[in-house]
Amino acid sequence: MTDSFRLNPSTMNGATASSTSILDDEVDGMKLADIQTHFEVTQFYNLEAEFLDDGRFADWMEMLAEDLHYWAPIRSNRLRRQQALSIAAPGESAFYDETRDSLAWRIRRYDSGMAWAEDPPSRTRHLVSNISVRQRSDDLLQVRSAFIVYRNRLHTEVDIYAGGRNDVLRPSGVHGFEVVKRTILFDQNVLLMKNISTFF
Repeated sequence: MTDSFRLNPSTMNGATASSTSILDDEVDGMKLADIQTHFEVTQFYNLEAEFLDDGRFADWMEMLAEDLHYWAPIRSNRLRRQQALSIAAPGESAFYDETRDSLAWRIRRYDSGMAWAEDPPSRTRHLVSNISVRQRSDDLLQVRSAFIVYRNRLHTEVDIYAGGRNDVLRPSGVHGFEVVKRTILFDQNVLLMKNISTFF
């Protein structure tokens, strides 16, 4: 007995059949990058997580562009009608508002042995997922991802940070890409953010 009715995945949930590729979908005027570029960006992020978890900050710095802007604005809980105010604007309060030079200064201090809050150092595990890569008209890549960072220090100090990143990558550098701009949005309420001593 054969089935006379077969489900067509392209027409489920109200969709209509189409021969176009998902790569043709546009968000803010940008199309999804091809599968090879997506794979290379994913490998770039996996390597970045490895460098951070292994404490190889000098290697991590090579992944950052000279003109980097690394920004994590403060978020607050607001009513739906006030959502435009829930994320601090540029120039307002932020966990990070850094350049490559200021991050290099943080790392030099960390390596100097004078950063007492990190002696003994934390152990971290960076998990990056939900990566979407879009091609911009200026040949840069717009990349969104989600992250979870587990941090443990001493016997009982444990933090878990979750959030999203919106990066601009330039195809260049030692590892094939470099981060030109990174905006980090933490999912936690600002009152729960006890210690931001690691990088994201």
